[in-house]
Amino acid sequence: MSFLKKLFSKKEVPITTYADFWNWFQQHEKAYFNAVKTGGGRIEKDLFDKLSPKLNELQEGLFLVAGMYDEQTAELIITPDGVIKNIVFAEEIIQAAPAITGWKFTALKPALDMLDVRIKMEGYVFDKDHLSFYSNDSAIYPDEIDITVLYQDYKKDDETTIINGTYIFLDNTLGEMNSITTIDNLTVAGSPVANQELIPIEKLKDFLIWRQKEFLEKYDGHRHDTENDNYVGLEAQMANGWPLVAVVNSTLLEWDAKASHPWILHFDISYDGNNRNGLPDNDTYQLMAVFEEEVMTELKDFEGCLNIARETANNKRTVFFACKDFRKPSKVLNRLIKEYDGQLRITYDVFKDKYWQSMNKFMSN
Repeated sequence: MSFLKKLFSKKEVPITTYADFWNWFQQHEKAYFNAVKTGGGRIEKDLFDKLSPKLNELQEGLFLVAGMYDEQTAELIITPDGVIKNIVFAEEIIQAAPAITGWKFTALKPALDMLDVRIKMEGYVFDKDHLSFYSNDSAIYPDEIDITVLYQDYKKDDETTIINGTYIFLDNTLGEMNSITTIDNLTVAGSPVANQELIPIEKLKDFLIWRQKEFLEKYDGHRHDTENDNYVGLEAQMANGWPLVAVVNSTLLEWDAKASHPWILHFDISYDGNNRNGLPDNDTYQLMAVFEEEVMTELKDFEGCLNIARETANNKRTVFFACKDFRKPSKVLNRLIKEYDGQLRITYDVFKDKYWQSMNKFMSN
């Protein structure tokens, strides 16, 4: 009886810190190494199925990739799978990793040599011989990196396969960080527009490095003090007859250096306003104000985070910030959402928008 009591009373320690995660990993690393070394279904069964739930306990939205780095070394990659707001957490978990003999730990999928990558998918081949590119330069948005990648055997009927294969090729050859943070717009096509000179795909990485370096040099040091900015209140009526109320920093919307803060953070606070034409009750309104004030206290304008606007309507408040980087906003929102769990229903995202085109709805025509 005492044996059964001991057996069933044993509880696993929850994974709440980076140290907890790596302590768990170290307890099982030999079995994990054997799974990677053996390969095949063992990686899924003996590594991913056991370690992924622990990673998810620590931080949702992260995934594992594993393989042999060399004959004696297994590599474990933590990836946000293209989701920008989760990059910083993959980086921090890897930074906290201990040194373990036989293991290499990597944040985000690294770049492979483009000359060696050849991907086959549903009868199509994606490599340097089938792909080329050109840049779409815009006088209106000169800082945007807008790329068209051409696939030489493009068929409209198989468009989805060709687009997916091209994205996988770029993800592997540029590296995950470059693939999801450097290119602003990417189009996959079969033939170029008139007078466009095609560039070999193997030159894309150098092109992106040059464009990003040029961009950073142009906007290095740009900051904006919002203390004396002008704010305007906007009201509108939605299709269902409910009101929409917004407060907008009109000075920022006219700023000529928007691209210096290319990352848009927006968070949504949902509430039940069905009996108030989609607007919050007074207690919810006050609590939302406290939450927003905490966000603004941590995301300061002189550190590169600008509060652009907020709108309230249809059972939801949405707040927009423009930031110089995506890491701190992601961490701040992730932490505060946990602190307000049970009080407010909050979701957030971070995306790239160099010219704040997502804010055009607040601009007067």
